[in-house]
Amino acid sequence: MAEIINEEVMSSNFIHDFIDEDIAEGGRFEGKKVHTRFPPEPNGYLHIGHAKAICIDFGTAKKYGGMCNLRMDDTNPTKEDVEYVDAIKEDIKWLGFDWEDRFYYASDYFDDMYRFAVELIKKGLAYVCELNAEQMREYRGDLSTPAKSPFRDRPIEESLDLFERMKNGEFEEGAMTLRAKIDLASGNFNMRDPVIYRINKLSHHRTGDKWVIYPMYDFAHPIEDAMEGITHSLCSLEFEAHRPLYDWVIENVSVPCKPRQIEFARLGINNTVMSKRKLRALVDEGYVSGWDDPRMPTLCGLRRRGYTPESIRNFTDRNGVSKVNSIVEYSFLEHCLREDLNEKAQRVMAVINPIKLIIENYPEGVSEEFEVENNPNREEDGKRTITFSRECYIEADDFMEEPIKKYQRLYPGNEVRLKSAYIVRCTGCKKDENGNVVEVYATYDPETKGGNTPDGRKVRGTIHWVDANNALDAEVRLYDNLFTVPDPDAGDKNFLDFLNPDSLKVLTDCKVEKALGNAKMGDSFQFMRLGYFCADKDSTAGHLIFNRSVSLKDGFKKN
Repeated sequence: MAEIINEEVMSSNFIHDFIDEDIAEGGRFEGKKVHTRFPPEPNGYLHIGHAKAICIDFGTAKKYGGMCNLRMDDTNPTKEDVEYVDAIKEDIKWLGFDWEDRFYYASDYFDDMYRFAVELIKKGLAYVCELNAEQMREYRGDLSTPAKSPFRDRPIEESLDLFERMKNGEFEEGAMTLRAKIDLASGNFNMRDPVIYRINKLSHHRTGDKWVIYPMYDFAHPIEDAMEGITHSLCSLEFEAHRPLYDWVIENVSVPCKPRQIEFARLGINNTVMSKRKLRALVDEGYVSGWDDPRMPTLCGLRRRGYTPESIRNFTDRNGVSKVNSIVEYSFLEHCLREDLNEKAQRVMAVINPIKLIIENYPEGVSEEFEVENNPNREEDGKRTITFSRECYIEADDFMEEPIKKYQRLYPGNEVRLKSAYIVRCTGCKKDENGNVVEVYATYDPETKGGNTPDGRKVRGTIHWVDANNALDAEVRLYDNLFTVPDPDAGDKNFLDFLNPDSLKVLTDCKVEKALGNAKMGDSFQFMRLGYFCADKDSTAGHLIFNRSVSLKDGFKKN
């Protein structure tokens, strides 16, 4: 994987244009190494939207020969699940990136943040405010009315004393906050004396009960960046309006460096949701089997479905980096996977709706072997041997007793080629008491072995098959979009109302080549004529399970 990453060069974009200016002679960071960070909140699993940020943060650092930190944003004193931390690390490494020894927590800087808050108070740039949440909303003002706080001119020594007593736990939650003293009339409401500390008497997963006051993210974020020597703090677009506050904090406390915040548009994809809260609801309420359900947009879900890191990196790069939010078609993500697997995946034969084909003139008790290529795009993948005998399995829809117009597969009197084997002519079928076809009969032409047609006749149809005497049973899971509408978040409706009842179909008693008995989790295959599939994590030699990653048909419309 490292070799693949080293060969890739991230496409240039407006962020890189800014960085080029910053590191040029006379620039803001002349002579400094580019240093970025990826700061996820460890309260859920990463999703495809995070993949864009990961690729931008780590990819930018790599392009400039710099560094990228991984920092867990744990400023909220909630119980962090180590499961999420481990999953985040696993997903980033799976995508092909590494933070080496630069792994941090926001809580590493709680002492520094408190010290800088005290510094602001001493400079007359912060004060303890006793407005409760409801009063603060009431006094917030509007575009024509400034905000107000009766505590804004509180003496410095009084604020210092109250802030220390807040730290010591003397006051109840909501009784007091520490606010930055900036501009109550600002047109940017983030600058109207924002709260930078609040009382919260919950135990923290790392610092225990040491703190009962915690910094707000807008205060903590720039300090964390500065303490780690970050040069470029790359954020999603919703932080653009927060940048003046970011810069204000950096300019007014004695941090060791002054990072630059640059914002980019988030990645949106249709027919899904990417709110952690909503994804957690899908998991907690049992609409999906877990965070790694292959229908989820989480990276672990996409990985389980069969997505490759290369396809996701390619997807994020080809979508580009812009300042305008947009929604990308899910079909383009599938297109990127299809492109990647077309080059890599081994071709095999599997029958997911099997019906038996009996070749009446083929000798009973005889089996022969055919050598077939594993991937026509990769000669180095070599060949494998498959067996053929009198009884095979074919797809049920590859036979019609009364064919529709332009149907080129098996029907009485018609010839098709069994892929890599023989031409066969259909002679009839057998039905059960309900009129369902249970067996199809045919004869074969021994002169047409392995693609030969000595008499030059043309056969329009070619179908796949599996030797009934050498087939393995398998379960196949067919996935579709989790939601029935492009934007389940639109309007004021409940996104759960748009869940697709057909997003998962489980097929049992499928038949696959014997070679698939050794398939391991993550192994990808092209099931001929059916799509790309991968072995599921729960697949075992005794119970093979394959997930359809993507169909063969490309639904993405190229401009």
